[in-house]
Amino acid sequence: MQRDWLTAEEAMAQLGIRPQTLYAYVSRGRIEARPDPDDPRRSRYRLADVGRLAERKQRGRKAAQVAAGAIAWGEPVLDSAITTVAHGRLFYRGRDTVELAGHASLEAVARLLRGGDGAALKGVARTPPPERESIRARLFTALSERAGIDPPARGRAPLALAVEAAGLLDLVADAAAGRIEHGQIHLRLAQAWGRPEAGDALRQALVLLADHELNASTFAARVTASTGASLAASALAGLAALSGPLHGGIAGRVRNLVEESGRIGPMAAVAGRIARAGPIPGFGHPLYPEGDPRAAALLAAFDLPPTYAALKRAVEDATGEAANIDFLLTALAERFGLPDDAPFALFAVARTAGWLAHAVEQVQTGALIRPRARYVGPRPE
Repeated sequence: MQRDWLTAEEAMAQLGIRPQTLYAYVSRGRIEARPDPDDPRRSRYRLADVGRLAERKQRGRKAAQVAAGAIAWGEPVLDSAITTVAHGRLFYRGRDTVELAGHASLEAVARLLRGGDGAALKGVARTPPPERESIRARLFTALSERAGIDPPARGRAPLALAVEAAGLLDLVADAAAGRIEHGQIHLRLAQAWGRPEAGDALRQALVLLADHELNASTFAARVTASTGASLAASALAGLAALSGPLHGGIAGRVRNLVEESGRIGPMAAVAGRIARAGPIPGFGHPLYPEGDPRAAALLAAFDLPPTYAALKRAVEDATGEAANIDFLLTALAERFGLPDDAPFALFAVARTAGWLAHAVEQVQTGALIRPRARYVGPRPE
């Protein structure tokens, strides 16, 4: 949207810089630029990037302040060659995620994220998943059992870690399915859930969700891996972070909004959320001011249920915010009649590929992630 982009003059005025400095920020990836739709000879500059730099300049360069600003959607805090968000798109090792979703399987993307794009590794023996009442309980049980017995990842050969990571991805997929199936993961889930017609839509969702840079669950997995813990322990840490309602557990909040929309009408439901000045779950994303490309790709894979389609129109008309991947994932489960916890299960299975890739990358650095807290309590005696 036009209000999210500044002219060069506006950007320089906010930052108090000259044109050369603005262009340097763009070339270093600190400010995203795009052609001005009104004049292709000129550029516009992303408001969020300019605002973040302006705030940092205002508060100075004290180490504690810079570190605090990096925690929430801030400056990068560690190096990674796995995933990036650039120009409103998501890339896995330089490959456009939307393009990959058109044909790739989760297994192939998992190999790509780990740094290998070749043939599949030889599979390891699979054991039946634990018997639990819910998908979520099976996921936690399966990973915690492995975390309790697997050896540390530190000091092990890359090929051994890659084989173990592939086996753990199968373990998590089997836990989500509730039984051992054969074939690619998306087909195994579709078969186990009794919805073979959903297979290709599940494949695309899994590919689009496999990684998302340094989100909360991935950071939890990397912190765990930095201690040298097993890959299963790192994935378990990621799963624990994912389970929160502000991350992978957001599907329940989306469903509540859809139910409210069905009772009182989509416009009234949206108006009520706006009046309460709260975020509308399933819409907008700080990294994608022009709209979540993952959601747009998944939207083409199936027809939205009528209640979801009506709510989507109402939110977009009222706020200008586009549906994000959380909304589409919840709609996918509704469209194909998947189990209640399917959105979380799909998120967990897909993101396991990313957690394991980040865990392997972190282990190979040999570095411990150990930030410091800025103490604000009573003065020590």
